[in-house]
Amino acid sequence: MLAPTPKARWTAADIPSQQGRTAVVTGTGGLGYEIALALARAGAGVIIAGRNPEKGEAAALRIAKTVPGALATFEALDLARLESIADFASRMATGFGSIDLLVNNAGVMTPPRRQETADGFELQLGTNYLGHFALTARLLPLLREGAGARVVTVSSIAAQGGTMDLDDLGATWSYRPMPVYARSKLACLMFARELQRRSEAGGWGLASMAAHPGIARTELLHNAPGRWSMSGIARSALWFLFQPVDQGALPMLYAGTAPQAVPGVYYGSDRMRETRGHPAPAKVPPATDDPATNARLWEISEAMTGAGFP
Repeated sequence: MLAPTPKARWTAADIPSQQGRTAVVTGTGGLGYEIALALARAGAGVIIAGRNPEKGEAAALRIAKTVPGALATFEALDLARLESIADFASRMATGFGSIDLLVNNAGVMTPPRRQETADGFELQLGTNYLGHFALTARLLPLLREGAGARVVTVSSIAAQGGTMDLDDLGATWSYRPMPVYARSKLACLMFARELQRRSEAGGWGLASMAAHPGIARTELLHNAPGRWSMSGIARSALWFLFQPVDQGALPMLYAGTAPQAVPGVYYGSDRMRETRGHPAPAKVPPATDDPATNARLWEISEAMTGAGFP
């Protein structure tokens, strides 16, 4: 699908009014915080969802202080636990009649040793992809009640080098941190494209898009590999190579709010091989172009998570 190029230098100031809209953003810091802050400034009611209550409540309070009158709240959600995802969705159904925007953002990156979620999934695949797959499925009834609802799933430049092994999704036999991270982000992109196809076929009434932040100055490399790992040291010492986090958040905000954003399209940054800049259509890895593989990944994901779509 060919997408129109966004206006030159689209910024958060171009977000149209989000008054009356409800957004769920996963992740309490970094990109998640900047996305939630920009949405709150535009008038949206924002639910920040994450596993760290102290950090999440502080983020919501900071937004409320920064944006007078902002509707920003924290809700506990551990994407590495299917039970937590189900509990979160149940609370959303009780407290809200609809959701207008879901930003599948939270993630982990390159832990040096293979770890597993509470449900036995490899940690990166389980958190970055399977957790968001299950969350979207659980929230689908509320999204279908939303006004022009959108789902934005965050991928990564790393997806370009990702390979999909449907026989060993969780890298049971051979774990290498970066290739497994790339696979999880490739899966996110495949999911976003397949979600759009199924929404169109099933008349679900929501638009699905993927986006990536370029190379942004988040704490992701500090949190998983560790501040004193080679990648963590590079993140600290070479900070000037990473664009500011609020700049990295722009492709997700464009996909989630811009009237001209096209369903099914993948957005990234427009300069220096998509590492920085302003929102623009991103290069789509060829691995996502096979509808049969996308559909098979979807079916496997339903079986693994127990979270079914219509």
